Amino acid sequence: MIWLKSTRELELMKAASSIVAEVIQALTEYVRPGVTTQEIDEKARTLIIERGGRPAFKGYRGFPGDICISINEEVVHGIPGPRRLKEGDIVSLDIGVELDRYFGDGTVTLPVGRISKEAKRLLKVTRNALRIGIEQARPGNRLSNLSWAIQSYVEKNGYSVVRQFVGHGIGKNMHEEPAVPNFGLPDRGPRLKPGMVLAIEPMVNQGGIEVKVLSDGWTAVTCDGKLSAHFEHTVAITESGPEVLTRCRKKNL
Repeated sequence: MIWLKSTRELELMKAASSIVAEVIQALTEYVRPGVTTQEIDEKARTLIIERGGRPAFKGYRGFPGDICISINEEVVHGIPGPRRLKEGDIVSLDIGVELDRYFGDGTVTLPVGRISKEAKRLLKVTRNALRIGIEQARPGNRLSNLSWAIQSYVEKNGYSVVRQFVGHGIGKNMHEEPAVPNFGLPDRGPRLKPGMVLAIEPMVNQGGIEVKVLSDGWTAVTCDGKLSAHFEHTVAITESGPEVLTRCRKKNL
């Protein structure tokens, strides 16, 4: 069942999502060569708690970190640890926050120092794919038109979208109906209605679509070892169109 949020519930979700946005903005300045993923995780936890929130991923289905941190060929669900970022890496920071029993969720993929032209292009295309998907999040549109728009744009640019992991509804739970794939045929699925809130999150691979989960049970990587990027916003469907609840003030995030 797809739950439509009331005005009050949307306000609570905006508050949780604003913490996500603030933490992403702060971590953008914190990420640099030499910092460990554990240090990034600890910084994120401190920032979330200072703002009255709870790191939503900590302990979720046994996940050991406060946020997910995925580097280069890692697609999603990377576990924070002693690994140090190095010049030329790209790193995805996936952040979930619970506040007053409601959730916000957002992801950004950041360059670490100077990165290659190929990596820059991957980040640009993935970020644009999210923007294009959000534009489809309007009342009366079918959900799969959002998915089709993302897939079409990504594949036109020579990349592939991950099939194994998808976006989702969000509200009182981190993951709710409906599933929000980044692929599919147009004009299918439920019609979007005001009050729906979606976590839209294209995961885009430089190479093929195939991914596998490592022996840690969490970290998903591309099977061909090529780069993957991930951007995500929590988006409310309103009468006037999509409202991005996790919008960062910093340009391009």
